[in-house]
Amino acid sequence: MAVDTSEKGFETNIEAALIANGYNKRVLEGEATTSFKQHAIDVEELFAFLEDTQKKRMRTLEKSYGPSYKEEVLKRIKDQLHRQGIVECLRKGVKDRGVTLQLAYNKPPTDMNKTLNEQYARNRFNVARQVYYSDKHNNSLDMVLFLNGLPLIVMELKNPLTNQTVEHAMKQLKFDRDPREQLFKFNERVVVYFAVDPDEVFMTTELKKGKTYFLPFNKGNNGGKGNPLVYDDYRTHYLWDEILAPDSLLDILYRFIFIKKDGIKDSNGDTIGERQMLIFPRFHQLDVVRKLEADVTQKLIGHNYLIQHSAGSGKTNSISWLAHRLAKLHDEDNNPIFSSVIVITDRRVLDKQLQDAVYQLEHKAGMVERISQDSDQLARAINNETRIVITTLQKFPYILEKVAGLERKKYAVIIDEAHSSQGGKASTALTNVLSDKTLEAAYEEDRLAEENLDDVDEKIVETIVKSGKQDNVSFFAFTATPKPKTLEKFGTVGADGKPRAFHQYTMRQAIEEGFILDVLENYTTYKTFWKIAKTVEDDPEVSKKQATKKLAQYVSLHPHSIAQKTEIIIEHYRHFVKRKIGGRAKAMVVTASRLHAVRYKLAFDKYIEEMGYDDLRTVVAFSGTVKDGEISYTEPDMNGFSERELPEKFNSDEYKVLLVAEKYQTGFDEPLLHTMYVDKPLSGIKAVQTLSRLNRTCPGKEDTFVLDFINDPEEIQASFQPYYELTSLSEITDPNILYDMQSEIEPYQVFTEEEIQKVNELEVTGGVTKSTKAQTQLNAVLDKGVERYKKLSVEEQLVFKQVATKFTRTYGFVLQVVTFIDLDLHKLYIYLTYLLRKLPRGAGDKDVYIADDVALEYYRNQKAFEGSIVLEKTGGYDLEPQKHGAGGVPEDEKVRLSSVLDKLNERFGTEFTETDYLSREQVKEDMLNSEDIRQKALNNTKENFKFAFEKSFMDFVIDRMGSNQEFFMKILENEEFKTVIMEDMMNEVYGEVNS
Repeated sequence: MAVDTSEKGFETNIEAALIANGYNKRVLEGEATTSFKQHAIDVEELFAFLEDTQKKRMRTLEKSYGPSYKEEVLKRIKDQLHRQGIVECLRKGVKDRGVTLQLAYNKPPTDMNKTLNEQYARNRFNVARQVYYSDKHNNSLDMVLFLNGLPLIVMELKNPLTNQTVEHAMKQLKFDRDPREQLFKFNERVVVYFAVDPDEVFMTTELKKGKTYFLPFNKGNNGGKGNPLVYDDYRTHYLWDEILAPDSLLDILYRFIFIKKDGIKDSNGDTIGERQMLIFPRFHQLDVVRKLEADVTQKLIGHNYLIQHSAGSGKTNSISWLAHRLAKLHDEDNNPIFSSVIVITDRRVLDKQLQDAVYQLEHKAGMVERISQDSDQLARAINNETRIVITTLQKFPYILEKVAGLERKKYAVIIDEAHSSQGGKASTALTNVLSDKTLEAAYEEDRLAEENLDDVDEKIVETIVKSGKQDNVSFFAFTATPKPKTLEKFGTVGADGKPRAFHQYTMRQAIEEGFILDVLENYTTYKTFWKIAKTVEDDPEVSKKQATKKLAQYVSLHPHSIAQKTEIIIEHYRHFVKRKIGGRAKAMVVTASRLHAVRYKLAFDKYIEEMGYDDLRTVVAFSGTVKDGEISYTEPDMNGFSERELPEKFNSDEYKVLLVAEKYQTGFDEPLLHTMYVDKPLSGIKAVQTLSRLNRTCPGKEDTFVLDFINDPEEIQASFQPYYELTSLSEITDPNILYDMQSEIEPYQVFTEEEIQKVNELEVTGGVTKSTKAQTQLNAVLDKGVERYKKLSVEEQLVFKQVATKFTRTYGFVLQVVTFIDLDLHKLYIYLTYLLRKLPRGAGDKDVYIADDVALEYYRNQKAFEGSIVLEKTGGYDLEPQKHGAGGVPEDEKVRLSSVLDKLNERFGTEFTETDYLSREQVKEDMLNSEDIRQKALNNTKENFKFAFEKSFMDFVIDRMGSNQEFFMKILENEEFKTVIMEDMMNEVYGEVNS
């Protein structure tokens, strides 16, 4: 028997699967098809449903309207579908002469209400094939799914075996279906259109001819786009087997889809109208929300979840749906699982969208409260068990006392951008506020070996048990770029013992599916060649390391340097960027400091005025006040408007270039941003977050561009690689490293046990914050430690401060993830937290001021790399947790300023040729810019680091071979020379990374 490879065979198999799932086969013919062409409703099925489920209401309407009641009811339903929309009518029903007709019944959450369950069971799910919908032509739709006579789902099916793919299906929906016809009018009948073949699914919720925008509705395949192989079935079987199954479809209709309303703005940023979009969940959004709900339903409260979703994943909608569902979730006894859902975010857009979405899903106001006032409002919302609370993390430290007498309930905490929310006092305060644990919990959980504690120790123990994982709080943490600490705190531990995300939507999939652009595709770097001459007659002794850094900073701030880069940026923008995105493309300049931003702004405005360019205006973004010489600058003064107005102003056509120093490098969503000019070192998460400002899509935006004056392509690639696919942690943090740090700190004899105890007594009694006398006592105790610290040598001071700082940061994190209690460690943590604030800046902390001593002799920028940075498809990446190596600082040799200058000139080439400019120093720079090398240097002793360094050393040398062969061949051929160079460089790299 021959295999049926036709499109009809594909249709038949889908239809059979739907019927097996609970649909009925429906053939529209005769009067049924005539009626459908007229009303775009299966009228026979609609009234069969109404009579079956709402007989009394229909009789009321029959009495009111008389014999023509069906025509009048149909007319009313069609009118409301036109005025209110299909989404609203499905959820609220249609009111007609004192009667509310329900067009469908959702599945009740429990079996307790017999009537509701009977009505739900009478929903009529039908599947019809080759549906003719108009008298104007003979076009038919491959497949239509009806709910109670309403044609909610349209599917165009294609089969590659007949040389037709999903692309042809999308083209057919775009150009062969007229959006003016009743069936295809927005939000009146059809909720979603699917273009389907055996391999892929795409969807849209509105037909607009050539402007129709399709989204992928695919599961993803090994971190990329598409769908995975399936044994003995189509790759896209999940659509009809799972997504469109009756209960699943009802769930989507009642608890997912909503109408999003956005203002339409003109080129000046003024609102001139409103645009509506019907939001249907993408596959990964549907998948993550349902999987989280199922896991919580099974395991209940007290678990943490990490959701690693890339930019472009629609995180705002995912959080909105999750918050609503968690707020409505009940256990087997029909009790709410959570008394409040608390959403932690700094994004205002999330506030309004979540409120709007929940209102549509819930049909009532007041379920969501945004904390827009002070911490008192937050305390009241928690005390009153508001269903969904939207707030910032920073408000929690201020409400500890305001909720002191509150009986703690059960909470779900959703964290937007978790990478910035897992450490620090605010995070600890959050768990302290919500925790229901008491001192008894420490004994019940066998976390405390000691007994007979005094009052101070009891309060410390209670603080500790309230700081870790809580039985009455579940965390749901969203991020695209999880740090090791994020993975460890919120990740799910797999069978291999490694924490990883509960759910992933990778950067790779988002790029391949077109939701975000690949910001590394067009990447150009400029190498800076420069020479410095000393202008002072004396030759002061300075710290070699600090002088080198200061000289580099001096060069980057020099007026000639900024002027040259300003010219490059402006002319590049005008010639290559300006016409992108229909002439609306914008650019961002990422500067190294607030002072850099100020000088760039002045240089840009000066150059633009000198050149007479009247089509280019700039804005600058930086915090606070910057002094340059005797002149002070603020962002509002330089821009001529307030900080709050900047995003809207920049979105208008008036301003084209945004100059930033730290601000707007994360969380800033401006789709018109096309090009970024980078004049600042970037690595790790910071590089990913900063460059990702370009990745947002919008109509007409086909690519992005990066011009980088500072960083190497290899460094940028290394920064992006961990977050391109699945991110996991190689192992969890060993809390015993705290004891290693403690044993390093104590021999310096900066403090005594009595002083630690006294500080803790003042802390736990609240006296430090309440009583001025207690503050006096605290300072008196700390001053003893400060005086002992001052007696240490400069090197000892640096090591003590370095290890003490690392101890407080590590303990603050470990406190949230470990299951043991150590009073001594906690007391030391409290003491050092206060002491570090009082320690004076040592000689090693002081700046070396050399800007007046040197002059820029020659400065030139030369293009060094142009092309695409390609990320590897590895399947995933393991991050390293925090470790601790022995503290120490390298001896900081004093050198003559002229010798530093000579070395810099040698390093960057006095003749400014590639051969002369490459040297031993650049190999060291390559290593210092390698995140892998830096992590190994930070987390290992020097002896252990040496092994890793030697393995990598030759790779870095070989990478530089082509540019200075004579020098690097000597390393390859002369073992003694190689050993001297390698050992010397290893000491410098280790010292600089750990300084």
